[in-house]
Amino acid sequence: MSESHPTRIESFGVEQIPDSERTATPFDLFRMIFGGSNTFSTAVLGSFPVLFGLSFEASVYAIVLGVLLGAMILAPMGLFGPLNGTNNAVSSGAHFGVHGRIVGSFLSLLTAIAFFSLSVWSSGDALIGGAKRLFDLPENNLSLGIAYGLFALLVLVVCIYGIRQLLAVNKVAVTASSLLFLLGIFAFAGPFDSSYAGSVSHGQPGFWAAFIGAALVAMSNPVSFGAFLGDWARYIPRETPKLRIMAAVMFAQIATFIPFFFGLVTATIVAVQAPDYIAQNNYVGGLLAISPGWFFLPVCLIAIIGGLSTGGTSLYGTGLDMSSLAPRLLSRAQATVLIGVLSIIFIFVGRFSFNLVQSMSTFAVLIITCTSPWIIIMIIGLIKRRGWYDPADLQVFTRGERGGRYWFHHGWNWRGLGAWIPSALIGLAFVNLPGQFVGTFGELAGGIDISLPITLGLAAVLYLGLLQLFPEPAAVYGPHRTTSPSAERAIPGNLSVEP
Repeated sequence: MSESHPTRIESFGVEQIPDSERTATPFDLFRMIFGGSNTFSTAVLGSFPVLFGLSFEASVYAIVLGVLLGAMILAPMGLFGPLNGTNNAVSSGAHFGVHGRIVGSFLSLLTAIAFFSLSVWSSGDALIGGAKRLFDLPENNLSLGIAYGLFALLVLVVCIYGIRQLLAVNKVAVTASSLLFLLGIFAFAGPFDSSYAGSVSHGQPGFWAAFIGAALVAMSNPVSFGAFLGDWARYIPRETPKLRIMAAVMFAQIATFIPFFFGLVTATIVAVQAPDYIAQNNYVGGLLAISPGWFFLPVCLIAIIGGLSTGGTSLYGTGLDMSSLAPRLLSRAQATVLIGVLSIIFIFVGRFSFNLVQSMSTFAVLIITCTSPWIIIMIIGLIKRRGWYDPADLQVFTRGERGGRYWFHHGWNWRGLGAWIPSALIGLAFVNLPGQFVGTFGELAGGIDISLPITLGLAAVLYLGLLQLFPEPAAVYGPHRTTSPSAERAIPGNLSVEP
């Protein structure tokens, strides 16, 4: 049976995908990204500006700003998979060292847990809430817990089978979810009021803090894909035009305005018709309370289809990457099960022990603050190397070997790490989420969160400065070497198998 057969469990880990198996297209990448975002979870993120107190108009600006900025940062990250035939964490070894790539693995783990949990929570809440109104099913911790558990296990099974099953799910998700969200126009067109004023107007104290916080939450959606794009793009042939790949990433994120604005529009209606739900930060419950009876089935379908897509894309990539950290102990499927079980535990603890809106918004901003500088370093490295990499030497750690072009200093490249570590830490120090997380310097800008420009600018300046002060070995530039004579050094160590 072929590796590409949809009913066969995918056996590939993070090793380079053979050319014969690389049959995906940029449109497949579009479907995976959009399918993973065109979900009820993204609609929940779209409700956050209203939960923060913004007007409808200000909320639109915040969402558009966050999504477009995040998409522009994300787009080049789609190139690493086709170039190297592996995931982005392994590709990052070219700039962080074959051991330093663990930074990307750590970021993908945090992101996967956050968005897998969000998909299970939102889908489970929608299903149980709909069942309560339709069939008078009790909405308590027991019923919610059963819904979360069954849904999480279903996503886990899809992820174990691998990329072909995910593509099959996303083929359905892209079309079905879009139609169901558009159907919501007819369900909520009547009560919608575009003049919704919110509770925090422009010029009032706290407006800019709420606006930037909402933009960062929206931005977290595209940025969250940074560590995952290579999971799917590695199946795209390397000769595919780069502009087509980046365009697929950009348009997939622009298309997410559909679920974002569905969440925003319905949240304003909930705020007017059922304000107690907004006060309790319970957008899903409010949506079910205001929905026409005929729209319950579409809501449940959105919850099921979208939850499978979002949860699947998050969990699949992390299982893939974790298997590469212990290739002799865990296959991709085994690592997926391990991460899935840990995530399910987190889902239950997080849902029944913490404030979900505050926890999710804090986690989203922290993910952006740590992931954005990593992405910037990767993109600058891609430009400096003119897109040239040695895929075989990127696999040194996976094969249990030492040496190669990306060995640097015992497997660590302190140019990339030296830029990322202080950028992430200083960025965290400037985070300002009132009532949730305020860094050491979070109040320096009058209560406005300036962590993103700080961390992005610092990462770019530090990385370019370190490359200038400490030129990398000429070997990493391949046939397009442009380094100075002082960088003329041989490959840092011959390959050898670690004992």
